[in-house]
Amino acid sequence: MERFTAGFPLALLALLAALTFWLDRIAQPTTTPRDGNMRHDPDYIVENFVAVSTRVDGTPRYQLKAKRMLHYPDDDTTHLENPSILSFDGKHPETTIVADTALMSAEGKTIDFNGNVITNRAASRTRKGMVLTTEHLHVIPDDEIARTDSPVSLVEANTKLTAVGLELNNKSKTIKLKSKVRGSYVQPKK
Repeated sequence: MERFTAGFPLALLALLAALTFWLDRIAQPTTTPRDGNMRHDPDYIVENFVAVSTRVDGTPRYQLKAKRMLHYPDDDTTHLENPSILSFDGKHPETTIVADTALMSAEGKTIDFNGNVITNRAASRTRKGMVLTTEHLHVIPDDEIARTDSPVSLVEANTKLTAVGLELNNKSKTIKLKSKVRGSYVQPKK
């Protein structure tokens, strides 16, 4: 019994020390490798960036420009400063989108334009020019689709529409306004 009484405090102390070590280990943040792979730093920067997407026959589909382009390897995204995209299509009027910034997806399939987004569709023989303004526009260039859930203003000739949210399909020449749609028409002077 004396042996048990003498060894009990030592066993209790050892158990407390092991428990403290275990708690310290699980409470510590996991360490990340210091090889730079997890940092969000650009791996390349391009000033006065210009890229042209072409069709199979070599004719241009659209041109993407930016004052500055930064590519981030950790999430494979591309950030654009003062971007503009110009769509070339012999069947439809040229459409230009400009903004303060843009974020291009990893695979380059989508572009999110942000801040003072202005879309300008040139006039054609059958339609007047159109200007659309918003704060955010999600664009899928290959499908010629643009979407937003933000407030929008659309001006075409003597018609002005405002709404919250829209989907514009340049191929089908359709615009869907989502909610809170308001419009005004001013009779042209003769």
